[in-house]
Amino acid sequence: MPTVSVVIPTYNRSDVLPRAVDSVLDQTYEDFELVVVDDGSDDGTLSLLDSYDDPRLRVVTHGTNRGANVARNTGIEHVNGEFVAFLDSDDEWHPEKLGRQLARYQSAPDECVAVYCDFEYDLDGTRGQLLSAAASVLSRADDDGRPKEGGKELSGEILADYLHSGAGSTLLVETSVARAIDGFDEELDRFQDPDFLLRVIQEGYLGYVDRPLVTRHETGSPPAETVERADEQFIAKHASLVRAAERDGYDVQAAHDLLLTKLYLQEGDFVDAARHLKNARLEPRHLPGVLWSAGSGLKDAASSA
Repeated sequence: MPTVSVVIPTYNRSDVLPRAVDSVLDQTYEDFELVVVDDGSDDGTLSLLDSYDDPRLRVVTHGTNRGANVARNTGIEHVNGEFVAFLDSDDEWHPEKLGRQLARYQSAPDECVAVYCDFEYDLDGTRGQLLSAAASVLSRADDDGRPKEGGKELSGEILADYLHSGAGSTLLVETSVARAIDGFDEELDRFQDPDFLLRVIQEGYLGYVDRPLVTRHETGSPPAETVERADEQFIAKHASLVRAAERDGYDVQAAHDLLLTKLYLQEGDFVDAARHLKNARLEPRHLPGVLWSAGSGLKDAASSA
């Protein structure tokens, strides 16, 4: 039995999937298995995976596309390791990722059940490079001594959008815990990462490696209206935690209004953006992101006129 099982869910991403797979197979820590769950792809993904000659790689298939959360849960069902780690098929790991996380798990408090790490963005083109630089500045602005590790007390940090784990590509968690909390919520269209993390920290301590060990790549986002519906679903699901966090001084709804403001601005929908902006938590450190979103929306509107 391997110590770590890695799960990559994928659907029609044969163009970028090798980057993710190779980044796992190239880990300096070698006691792992890799389970790729092909979620009904029809773009040659299975042929691509068949070309790998590595006994650590296994492929599980869905006959039809069932969604990323279902694919992750299929992976959880099929793994054999003491720990399970997740990687989105358009992202990649740095070679020392698993090794550093396991080392942090060993040095963390006894109640530790999971470890995540920092990540960086790699966005294409001049526009992408500017956005990446802006994201880096904003990340440093957010790093103002807020807690990065802990247990249930991190609920407010996650709900108020202070703690961004990127769990779908950064998290290493005890397999028994992932199964005990029933994996990823298959009813959620978005916010599956913070939802999963909220349930993990109810089970024990969350450790952190303060180093970017994952590179995330731009793949677009769903329409803002879709995200807004998912946001309402996510907030409703965790209503009791939201109320507790707001009693502790976290302005959860305002943080989510800020997220929706930026998404609507990017689409050039300034009416709906203004609807959320009036209730948003807008601090000086948020201005670069809001201005960037507004500029993106104006640029796209001008180019399509």
